[in-house]
Amino acid sequence: MAVGELPAQLVAMLRAAPFTYDQVGATASDRPAGYDWLERSAPLVRRDFEGASTDLFMWRLHERAGLRVQTSESPLRQDTVVLMHLGLGPASVRIPCRVAYVIKEPTLRGFAYGTLPGHPESGEERFVLEQHGDGSITIAITAFSHPASRLATLGGPFTRRVQQLMTSRYLRALDRP
Repeated sequence: MAVGELPAQLVAMLRAAPFTYDQVGATASDRPAGYDWLERSAPLVRRDFEGASTDLFMWRLHERAGLRVQTSESPLRQDTVVLMHLGLGPASVRIPCRVAYVIKEPTLRGFAYGTLPGHPESGEERFVLEQHGDGSITIAITAFSHPASRLATLGGPFTRRVQQLMTSRYLRALDRP
């Protein structure tokens, strides 16, 4: 699958939509009350920090994790909107998000996106690559969320399991071609 471009009308609609939570940017600082919190990290096998950063900012992490991705910009920047789909055809789950902030430091790269109306969850997810002094790279994922749709609420533990599965896929995705 390749990352696709969102039609201009959908870009405008998603950019105009409000985040579905009030704590925009909280993945960088604290755990908002009333949300499930997730923190996981893993070392990457690859050692090319610039290449890994490019893959992250071009949405390849999400695409390689099994999502169909359409975006307003690639590489992403603050306020980029993205519509991802999990599953196939009309039964797929729509996942609209907007990039809340971007991190571009010499040894730290990443971004966080927040949920938009129509997302089954409400919250924020952050993806950060860190290059260490020995050249090794770690990917860290931080997220907070709670159900925002009947589907997610009824899914209960299954919904959490899907989030954990996707996080595991994300942690391995940048080491895959």
